[in-house]
Amino acid sequence: MTTLQRIELQCPVCDTRFISQSVVATNSFGGKRTDFHERAAGTQPLPYLVHMCSRCGYTGAERDFTEDVDPSPLVKEHVWNELAPTVSAATLRPTDGPGTGSTGLAGSAGSAGGTGSEQSSGSGKAASAKGVGASGAVSGGELRVPGSAKYEAAAKVAEWQSMEPRYIADFYLRAAWCCVDEGDVEAERYFRRKAVWSFQRALESYDGVAREERAVLTYLVGELWRRIGHTAAAIRWFDRVPEEVMDPNAQRWVLDAARQQRECPREWFG
Repeated sequence: MTTLQRIELQCPVCDTRFISQSVVATNSFGGKRTDFHERAAGTQPLPYLVHMCSRCGYTGAERDFTEDVDPSPLVKEHVWNELAPTVSAATLRPTDGPGTGSTGLAGSAGSAGGTGSEQSSGSGKAASAKGVGASGAVSGGELRVPGSAKYEAAAKVAEWQSMEPRYIADFYLRAAWCCVDEGDVEAERYFRRKAVWSFQRALESYDGVAREERAVLTYLVGELWRRIGHTAAAIRWFDRVPEEVMDPNAQRWVLDAARQQRECPREWFG
């Protein structure tokens, strides 16, 4: 089972101290999907691996809230302008509450049809929430938002910090995985697109992906396009996997996976 514990973090953007939950222990007894989404038996840990400030919306892993983290003035401006308005006072609950109720972030993804506006606009996961001022920073309050919204915010922070495309892609992929549990099919496809575009940028750059990891990431790009519904793009990427393999014996599994997903796709490994 997944074990959680409450932790207190201090936001490096607005200095607010807030309560969040982190993962102490988990498992992978639920199996692994062919896009590497590992499932736990019981509570899924993904939403608790990133944390969102209850006042300004700054989001990241636990290490992103340590004392040595000092976001630039430009990052802070982006956080206040784009993330703070998405934090609703209704999402805060006392730390001794029952842990149930509304997420407080309204809306779902807009059209995921692949238009240019899809690349430039937000998914809508948090965009329709009401703004909140300093009064929203309730010390001891715990913010309850969907995991996908937290990962989307973390991806935006990473983009503002000019992090590597692969790092950003991982956040968007996890947002898509969270959408599976949230039952939001449109947002899942939206985040898969955001992830696959970032993974492709990583593969296109000279040193964006370690040589020994390129075959696996090439397979993943193909699998993401397959799950989005772009079969032709998926096949093109699956066909590129053999070119990226360094050790055919050690990487036989990824060659087999690419062939399987190209010819007779499965949803789960094993």
